[in-house]
Amino acid sequence: MESLTNSLREHQETIQKLIDSAIPDIERSGLAICETLSSGRKILLCGNGGSAADAQHIAAELVGCYEKQRRSWPAIALTTDTSALTAVSNDLGYEQVFARQVAGLAQAGDLLIAISTSGKSTNVLRAAERARELGCKTIALTGANAEPLRSLCDIGVAVPSTRTARVQEAHITIGHLWCEMVDRLS
Repeated sequence: MESLTNSLREHQETIQKLIDSAIPDIERSGLAICETLSSGRKILLCGNGGSAADAQHIAAELVGCYEKQRRSWPAIALTTDTSALTAVSNDLGYEQVFARQVAGLAQAGDLLIAISTSGKSTNVLRAAERARELGCKTIALTGANAEPLRSLCDIGVAVPSTRTARVQEAHITIGHLWCEMVDRLS
């Protein structure tokens, strides 16, 4: 019982630190997402493990609907095509699994949301590099250890925690905040 209480308190503390330190970054990144969609461009998302699930969750909220009925927005989680994931990993190496999809799907003006709790996932770093080469805007969504991913991206939102569970909880909260902003577009 005590460990559950401690984890929930740690969650609250992480969210409070996020409120105290990251609202401008969350707003700036949300505005970039809204501007991208309003200009007829698409959102690409990538991450590994829990971050892959977050990428899929955010993409689904944008394509479907979040809290209100509205138009569908173009968003693609690069974590969902098992044929592409396995072919690229087998043929080019896992470090290229997202960069190769960015190369095929992204166009100048699109936006990549690169999610990595550690800020060090090689395949996410390669995707951010490729997106920038193509003229895409980039958002890094990380934990407290944001580098080197943060330096590769236009905007960074770093959750002030090093505990993966707390970072991932905050990431989906940030994703929902972005979706609230997008809901106001239409």
